[in-house]
Amino acid sequence: MPESEDDCAGLYLTVLCWIGLGLATLDAFLQPLPWGLTWAMLAMSYLAGGIPAARSALAELWHEHRLDIDLLMVVAALAAASVGAALEGAVLLALFSLSQTLEHRAMGKARRAVEALMQLRPEFALREGPDGVTEVPVADLVPGDRVILRPGARVPVDGRVADGSGHLDESTVTGESAPVRKVAGDPVHEATVNLDGILTVEVTRGLETSTVAQMIKLVTEAQAMKSPSERFSDWFGQRYTIAVLAGAVLSWFGFRYLGHTQGEALYRSATLLVAASPCAVVISVPAAILSALSAAARGGVLFKGGGALEGLAEVRTFAFDKTGTLTTGLAAVTNVVVLYGEEDGFLALVAGLEAQSEHPIAAAIRREAAERGITPAPMRDVRAHPSEGITGQDAEGPIWAGNARMLAAMGANLPDALVSLADGSETLIVVGRGSRILGAVTVADEPRTTAAEAVRDLKAGGRVSILMMTGDRAPVAARIGATLGLAPEEIHSGLLPADKVQLVDKAAKRGKVAFIGDGVNDAAALARADVGVAMGVAGSEVALQAADVALMAEDLRKLAAAQRLARRAARVIRQNLTIALGAMVVLVTGSLFFELPLPIAVLGHEGGTLLVVLNGLRLLADPIRQHQTV
Repeated sequence: MPESEDDCAGLYLTVLCWIGLGLATLDAFLQPLPWGLTWAMLAMSYLAGGIPAARSALAELWHEHRLDIDLLMVVAALAAASVGAALEGAVLLALFSLSQTLEHRAMGKARRAVEALMQLRPEFALREGPDGVTEVPVADLVPGDRVILRPGARVPVDGRVADGSGHLDESTVTGESAPVRKVAGDPVHEATVNLDGILTVEVTRGLETSTVAQMIKLVTEAQAMKSPSERFSDWFGQRYTIAVLAGAVLSWFGFRYLGHTQGEALYRSATLLVAASPCAVVISVPAAILSALSAAARGGVLFKGGGALEGLAEVRTFAFDKTGTLTTGLAAVTNVVVLYGEEDGFLALVAGLEAQSEHPIAAAIRREAAERGITPAPMRDVRAHPSEGITGQDAEGPIWAGNARMLAAMGANLPDALVSLADGSETLIVVGRGSRILGAVTVADEPRTTAAEAVRDLKAGGRVSILMMTGDRAPVAARIGATLGLAPEEIHSGLLPADKVQLVDKAAKRGKVAFIGDGVNDAAALARADVGVAMGVAGSEVALQAADVALMAEDLRKLAAAQRLARRAARVIRQNLTIALGAMVVLVTGSLFFELPLPIAVLGHEGGTLLVVLNGLRLLADPIRQHQTV
């Protein structure tokens, strides 16, 4: 994968710094080089390692009026050189340069992994039109266009299979390694690969709002939104830098007062400056956070920042929306009861109403009408009522479709012919005009194949409770909940969006809450929860914007894997802070009371920094990918 120009420049300068240090060190022990060449090597090491840090420090001081760690390192190296320890100063700069290079690579890994998808997007696509198939730039495609995908071709834009079937490699987007079979009606995402078959795909999104565009936006937000630990680390680093500089100056006066010569006092002050520098403390948190974010992104889980990652590690209650989250959302119509008129005409009315809805039940009704060759009736003034139903007007006047709440709102009573359906375990959609009931449709949904295992995995993690929330009726919720192994007290049915928010509020009193949903009616609960999780990046835009975490694939097991990663990142942060603070206390104590040699302070300081960076980079092992469907 190509690196950025800044990454490459930093790497080259680090290499030059180490070459200069290596030759100067060789001369110090074996003296094979002329005197002038030795100093030239040290100068090269100082320039290659010190100039980037000095530029960064001066830019921070000029633009932000802040003193940072880079300034400390440059001052410490110059102080070492001023007391005759130029080689130790070069070691300090070389190790600091290496730690900075590792840090930048860790910080850029998630961004580069996602932006590389842009390179996978083809420049041209085969568009089907009245004059046949023509090759056009991908940027010219608009929703409604149809493109032809041949075997081996990459999907140029987000769309839906209109004709044909085949297997797609979606690993670049969802993290799933196994090919996914696609048939008519299934969504496809750009940057995925058509492995076999010839597909006709109808474009549903332009490039600006595509799956890859959403992914890059989420990763960009993640890099900009720092976690509480990162904010504390920044706060600590800025203030502590000033304290260290002031302490080094005061220590010089102190050592002089105790009778040390000017050179000895300067040497010990330089040693204290190196020993007390908080590089390891400052880098310990972002090294772990950014590595975990990168690992999660490669595994198909996008966090909108380190705060979401840290929050997920502390979640004690997982609240799931039922329809489309714990269930497939691909509900099927099981029964149609018509009280007035013909069945086809009744279905045309219902399909016309539901044509404006994104709810999975609406999709089931539309599919049933399409399979029967029924054209949806034209509707106007269509309005969705979350957790109730939908209303609109046709040529005969107002018409509605919904559940028991909508029935009550319209002042209608359920006819005897529909009572048995209302008591069943399938979802009942009643259709009427005012208080007059025209008929009803029953729809059944099934749990996702990964849902039961995901629930077990979350509970196995310990200290976690599960809630299922739905606006559906109690018998329907009980049937799904029993299949997933949920206890009756974990199942909450007949809820409005406001009710879900209240349940999240109640659960929040016991600890942090994560809410997982995919629809417009989940947005309020997603926003209220400590951590909101959106199911599928191609799902509801409102849900995606309100969430803190997005599961690229609709595999709920990734949620449990993501929490394991988040908890592991929290442990690594604690380990890093313990190592960094412990090393700093030991080095400072040694420099103040035990005449710690400057080379030992340099090795201890930069060794601790490298150790916490490498410890953080262990999170790049990507445990999420190890738990995906194969």
